[in-house]
Amino acid sequence: MTWGLPTTLFLQIHVALSLIGIATGLIMLAGMLTGRHLAVWTALFLVTTFLTGVTGFPLPPFGLDPPRIIGIILLALLVAAAAALYVFALSGWWRSVYVVSALLSLYLNVFVAVVQSFQKIGVLNALAPTQSEPPFAIAQLVTLALFIGLGVLAWRRFAPRGAYPLT
Repeated sequence: MTWGLPTTLFLQIHVALSLIGIATGLIMLAGMLTGRHLAVWTALFLVTTFLTGVTGFPLPPFGLDPPRIIGIILLALLVAAAAALYVFALSGWWRSVYVVSALLSLYLNVFVAVVQSFQKIGVLNALAPTQSEPPFAIAQLVTLALFIGLGVLAWRRFAPRGAYPLT
């Protein structure tokens, strides 16, 4: 039992929240790439990704391990993104804080999805059973490169250089 639910059901909810977070995050990113704030999709992304982070902590194995460290970083990034958006209304530097923290949150969710895919999907697991093999490294590097490229574009289009003062 996890939080009063059978652990299997709890895990399914956690995975569903993660997938919804990734999907809504990609829609949010598409909006950023066109210079638009998609308020509903962004709110869904922030909520489902936050819930993904929170629901990851009570799952075994327990202790301060890499998944929980990623979870802590994820939650801190989401708090920064939400503050930039809802408290500071994307004013000044907060627009850049929002873009960077929201996209890093999305990246971490996708990073974990890639890790889980290599652990759970037979074909991928056969290619990299210990996740130290080249196919796993290549998948993670491609994901990182894609997010860096899209992140730079999103930052330029959603938080252009002249949109905030330098002081």
